Amino acid sequence: MGRAKREADAGTTPTNAAPGTLEGFAQVAERVAATTKKLEKAALLGAYFDDLSDEDLALGARYFAGQQFAQHDARTTNVGAGLLRDVVSEVTGLEVENLRPRYVRLGDSGEVAYEAFAEARRETPAPRHTLAGTQSLMRILSETRGTKNKKALLVGALAGATPLEAKYLVKLLVGDLRIGLKEGLVEDAVARAFGRGLASVARVNMLTGDIGETAVRARRGDLEGVRMRLFHPIKFMLATAAADLADIARQMPEEFYVEDKFDGIRAQAHAEGGRVALYTRTLDEVTHRFPELVAPLATLPSDAVIDGEIVPVRGAAILPFAELQKRLGRKTVSDELRAASPVAFVAYDLLYSGGRVLVEEPLEERRRVLEGIIPEGPSATLRLSEAKRMSEASGLDAEFDAARARGNEGLMIKDPRSSYKPGKRGRDWLKLKRALATLDVVVTSVEVGHGKRRHLLSDYTFAVRRSEEDPELLNIGKAYSGLTDAELAELTGWFRAHTVEEFAHGRVRVVEPKIVLEVTFDRVQESKRHKGGYALRFPRILRLRDDKTADEIDTLEAVRRLVEESNQ
Repeated sequence: MGRAKREADAGTTPTNAAPGTLEGFAQVAERVAATTKKLEKAALLGAYFDDLSDEDLALGARYFAGQQFAQHDARTTNVGAGLLRDVVSEVTGLEVENLRPRYVRLGDSGEVAYEAFAEARRETPAPRHTLAGTQSLMRILSETRGTKNKKALLVGALAGATPLEAKYLVKLLVGDLRIGLKEGLVEDAVARAFGRGLASVARVNMLTGDIGETAVRARRGDLEGVRMRLFHPIKFMLATAAADLADIARQMPEEFYVEDKFDGIRAQAHAEGGRVALYTRTLDEVTHRFPELVAPLATLPSDAVIDGEIVPVRGAAILPFAELQKRLGRKTVSDELRAASPVAFVAYDLLYSGGRVLVEEPLEERRRVLEGIIPEGPSATLRLSEAKRMSEASGLDAEFDAARARGNEGLMIKDPRSSYKPGKRGRDWLKLKRALATLDVVVTSVEVGHGKRRHLLSDYTFAVRRSEEDPELLNIGKAYSGLTDAELAELTGWFRAHTVEEFAHGRVRVVEPKIVLEVTFDRVQESKRHKGGYALRFPRILRLRDDKTADEIDTLEAVRRLVEESNQ
């Protein structure tokens, strides 16, 4: 399909800035943000991709996927919202105190930059940033140490920027465009732009860990014969909560797998040639936090990418999640801490082994291969999950009770015929969790505590998303209890570094919405106090969810369902 045809389909006109410029990228991004229709978004991207050189195509695809570098590239710019706020203040001449209320009103660093630059400039300068130049800036920032040096680079970069350039440069540095676009939609746009199958594009992106390289390959028709590139995280397949046993009986075939649902950290292990890396569900590498897992994974008889769970253990027994929390957030793990809080990696799926990509194979075949490379032993540091074959959903009540008695959350029920679908949440995998209601929420503001916690930011207001499609955050409660003083001290440092607005001399802070919590509560009630229209009664923090991002928190619909269930 040609560019003009796609633009006509999308109801758009060409941008007036060159495609390879940041201004041209930003103009397309504005149009993408203005529509909620996925086909229109894909058409806009496809038309834009058509006009880019190969180099700019790779960069544009990565940037629209919200990535500063390829997924397999571990570099980061380490530029936070606080530093960007100070840079915007210096370049525009607007005081930080002038900017802070805008963060509360707009809720987006890029939007604040746009408004500030538009207000401060009598005349808009000519666009000067290119995609390649933006990448060069990010590369230099990744190599630069010290806030002062990073600030000087950013002031220089933004000094002559247009308001639109400033908006999207800030968004790219924050790592969140917030234009209603996910990587899967970028894959779809690449497929449409160059007439390739979406499945082929998604597969190559998974194998290479680079949507930019994938886009260039799609243009060239070079999507076949691509080998797996290890040591970049592959998106995790996700499960759906089962409503009840009847729901499981309707969904599953005559025979299905039943496993314990572990209360640990979902992790993906990559092992090749003695090298090992561990990634969380947020696609962050955490190998350094669990050094005792490296040796058993390094000595596997085959190169592998394994899906599993890191759990606290004592021999064969799995311990409460609180034991694992002692190790989270630590830059280094001492021998004493390892001895006090030992862990194991429980393997339950296999994505790749011995040069063979297995994601499209049925689960029963993946399990067969996995059983051949994981040594037996329930008390080993590297162990295999027990997957029982069952044919009657009625027997799951007893299995659930047994799993809970072993210290686990509940059950996973899986279709043996299912392929592994990276990043997808379907009904091939169902989960049965504890009856106690919980929600995953994100912290939006914090307050100084009282008594012995008067020096800590310990009172957290939290929110859910409006819907799966709409990322607007809606506050539904405030929690004060559930975390240790050590956890609160560590979070206090993070919140101070990621504050976007202060009130009451710093006692109350609006913060970047990135810290995810799992909270429990007595009940949900309708309330005009919060924008979401609901409030949680007596909420308590169960744990930090380092394995989740704000994109994965619960929605307002989940809250409504809890209200409906309580009224039945």
